[in-house]
Amino acid sequence: MPGDRKAPTPGRRKILAVVALLALVMLAFAVGRMVGPQALKPLASRPDYGELRKELADHLKTLPGTYGVYFKDLASGEEFGINERVPIPPASAIKLPVVLYLYEQVAKGELDWNDRVRYRKSTDYQDGAGDLQFTARDGDTYSLRCLATISMVISDNIAHNMLVRHLGYDNVMNFIRRLGPDTTRPFGSASTTARDMGAFLEELIDFASREPEQGARLLNDLAHTVYHVGLPGKLPPKLVVSHKEGSINGVATDVGIVFSRRPYILVVLSKGIPDEDTGFRNIAEISRIVYNYQQRLPAATVPGLPQI
Repeated sequence: MPGDRKAPTPGRRKILAVVALLALVMLAFAVGRMVGPQALKPLASRPDYGELRKELADHLKTLPGTYGVYFKDLASGEEFGINERVPIPPASAIKLPVVLYLYEQVAKGELDWNDRVRYRKSTDYQDGAGDLQFTARDGDTYSLRCLATISMVISDNIAHNMLVRHLGYDNVMNFIRRLGPDTTRPFGSASTTARDMGAFLEELIDFASREPEQGARLLNDLAHTVYHVGLPGKLPPKLVVSHKEGSINGVATDVGIVFSRRPYILVVLSKGIPDEDTGFRNIAEISRIVYNYQQRLPAATVPGLPQI
């Protein structure tokens, strides 16, 4: 009778468990044979940025002027460009590789942040961005730390000129050409490409991974510049964007690293624009499009990238 059935012995329970496990294995194998091996592969770890590139390309067609764009997802290494090899003046964005070269020399022990550089008005003076044009007197000296900081934070033109002279024009250009072969001179009216500027940013990230303290200082300066309307212009206010803007007549540029939940490099160079304000509004919109696309992807961390 049903009420008289005895419970399975421990040995019998083990046998039943083994049989059930074998049945599950055989079922999984059978399902795999039916649906095919592709269905059992893990999800792709590299995003497809074809859709984003097309959206940006279509948007750029509606804008006056010429735009060069370079993008790199730091988590996967995926990258793309639009007019990324078109020559465009860098404006003050060229100050980034010059200061980066200085940081690398200090890290090697070739220079010291306390070294002082004497201002020579005949060779260093330049109006435009910065305060030294109003305060510096011929013969005044400034530490390398001071010149590097104001070159980044307030984009001081005189500080930049003093650094190029002190570091040596040829030394600076050798560094620049090693990374960005299409960049012609270390000055804003020269010619560069979005791809070259992207290479300078990649070198900055590599430097920060080798020299975390020094790298974090430079990234921090770039995240707290007085000019903050291009790449970060339409992004969340508290989002960290380490970037360098620049503008001259008919040109607006911004190059940087966006520390979003999925960090990335973005370079936007423009020429033939009607005015500076229009150029930076367009850069901000391009940046917003890229940011929104990245936000739809899984969050990712980048080993070695400092937290700013």
